[in-house]
Amino acid sequence: MIRVLLSVSSPALRAGLRALLSSDKTIKVVNDSIEEGTEADVLITSASSASRLTYELAPPATAGMLFLGDDQPNVEELKRSSRVWGILPADSSSEELIAAIHALAQGLIVGTPRLLFESNEPVERGPLTERELEVLGLLARGLANKQIAAALGISEHTVKFHVSSIYTKLDVTNRTEAVRAGLRGGWVAL
Repeated sequence: MIRVLLSVSSPALRAGLRALLSSDKTIKVVNDSIEEGTEADVLITSASSASRLTYELAPPATAGMLFLGDDQPNVEELKRSSRVWGILPADSSSEELIAAIHALAQGLIVGTPRLLFESNEPVERGPLTERELEVLGLLARGLANKQIAAALGISEHTVKFHVSSIYTKLDVTNRTEAVRAGLRGGWVAL
């Protein structure tokens, strides 16, 4: 069971999040505010609420903090924190929110490159071509070669060629390592 603590200022947002999260039987909302003795695995807050939250005020959340919204919290402060964290845009789907909570509970960093990286410059694409980045993104979603081929409108043989090229350029030997390298490089986000 993943215990989630909600720390958002809007009562409507709290109610909506509570209702949305109740659809996943492995997630339990333990409280709607930080109180002494409340233990949680993930703390959900907004970047605007985060300014009043310090990590000392939020010890109940042991796994991480998930920020919702398009306004970006202080990324450098987050990076120095020992907590795992994530950032999702306000228009994220319910599936993305639930997946983010599961990922945070597993110790992963969650977010889109646009929100994770504070630079206004485009994200460095590294050694991969645009098509290879598309293939890598679909690999990160767990798609098989046949599914990738259908999604991109290319042959399965071409997908195999791109996957092989990705392995060579990233100096990896399997899909998991390729996705991990893509996450580290900021070329793909889960």
